[in-house]
Amino acid sequence: MESLANVTFDVATPEAMPRRTDSFAKLLKRCEGLPPVVCAIVHPCDRDSLLGPIEAARRELIEPVLVGPEERIRGVADTEGIDLSGCRIVSTPHSHAAAEKAVAMARAGEVQALMKGSLHTDELMAAVVPSATGLRTDRRISHVFIMDVPTHPHPIAITDAAINIAPTLEDKVHIAQNVIDLAHALSVPEPKVAILSAVETVNPKIPSTLDAAALCKMADRGQITGAILDGPLAFDNAISIEAAHTKKINSPVAGRADVLLVPNLEAGNMLAKQLVYLAGADAAGIVLGTRVPIILTSRADNVRTRLVSAAVMKLAVQAARRGKCDPAS
Repeated sequence: MESLANVTFDVATPEAMPRRTDSFAKLLKRCEGLPPVVCAIVHPCDRDSLLGPIEAARRELIEPVLVGPEERIRGVADTEGIDLSGCRIVSTPHSHAAAEKAVAMARAGEVQALMKGSLHTDELMAAVVPSATGLRTDRRISHVFIMDVPTHPHPIAITDAAINIAPTLEDKVHIAQNVIDLAHALSVPEPKVAILSAVETVNPKIPSTLDAAALCKMADRGQITGAILDGPLAFDNAISIEAAHTKKINSPVAGRADVLLVPNLEAGNMLAKQLVYLAGADAAGIVLGTRVPIILTSRADNVRTRLVSAAVMKLAVQAARRGKCDPAS
């Protein structure tokens, strides 16, 4: 057996790992021919937060409206050689004002989506959350990662890994419905939702197993619609058919999950980042449950991630447009 001392691990470039499929390329392909989404880019004051939306505009995913200090935005563009011709700039004095202005534009119908730039997530969400001036709806706001894992045959959605720290059962109903609706927009007509815990049996000492059982019964009664739910399921038997068979789990979801609904933010955030940094996964992120979808990128995200997040957002907006035009909706 070869010693680990002689094996090189290139953890800095997980994107170099071999891929079975490129699901994100398929998402980008699906966006071709659809009208671009008018999207406010909030405080795009560094290279990637400016280059990402400009590239998305070049691919006709979005029509960007750059909201932030104009002098700083143009300074970044000049330094990086980014062409801003044709881009509308709404100048604000600082990032806090940029967040408030972008949210106000969304409320007024001037833009159809928001994309986070180089400001902190808390700063943007502070403008989004207030009931009177923000973008709340009757749904709980939640976040979804769409993960393209090289060793897995299809994309996996993880929710919620960025917004709800310790969601209640009621919160999880909204989180589940948000991700189900997004899955429909991404052409998964009946997503298989695995409600994760540490074990696959109901244990009164583990609250997430009780939530899982309740969510499944609520789906049976029509309180959650459009998907097949099962849980509690541990990660291995949610993803691996072999693991599910070994544990004698007879379920249409086990081993076939399209969605992983996690117990809390800590579990979801660690899971998503482990897939990125240890398994070479690509991750696109979007916030749902708001008046308009929000691309909540990390400051560490590269241009490709921002581009695919824009594609996911575009398909979500397109599905919402169809729903509003459908007389039966």
